[in-house]
Amino acid sequence: MALNAAHKLKKAHRYIMGLFTDEDQAAAAVQAMETSAYTLHRVHSPLPSEKLARARKKKKSMVGWFTLTGGIIGFFSGFALAAFTATRWDLVVGGKPIVALIPFFIVGFEFTILFAVFGNVIGLLTQTNLPSLKNLEYYDPRCSGFHYGLLASCEPGQEDGLKQFFTQKGAEITVFEEKG
Repeated sequence: MALNAAHKLKKAHRYIMGLFTDEDQAAAAVQAMETSAYTLHRVHSPLPSEKLARARKKKKSMVGWFTLTGGIIGFFSGFALAAFTATRWDLVVGGKPIVALIPFFIVGFEFTILFAVFGNVIGLLTQTNLPSLKNLEYYDPRCSGFHYGLLASCEPGQEDGLKQFFTQKGAEITVFEEKG
């Protein structure tokens, strides 16, 4: 019952998107949104933007750590696999060491690359929450071209204030009607 009430309360919000053609104006609007009475939900960008990420105070991605971990595990797995198989076969090596470092480093290097790719894919899938179908009904196709879109919500009756906020920051306005 409480979940239904929260869902109805969330749907009572009005969603308005400000569309910016300038990345600096969009970043300034994101920073100004923090001190306003409006709620910023999403930022749509036609390309990755370091300025918008800094304005939203996003922390650095953890995907690199997944890649590093996969690479380290891969190196030791490849080296261990080569050493294990060399010790299991009774090969005559003519007095040379059975576990030779240089050839086994090559196998370890190849496994490093393979496992780093696996780690990277696992990191991407777990850290980016793809696919995210949330708020797709509140999307303007111009954000795929040359516009930066800031999706914000406000309480009913505050639409004019949010529109004025975006207009003062230099944005075009898109108002989304309630769905369902």
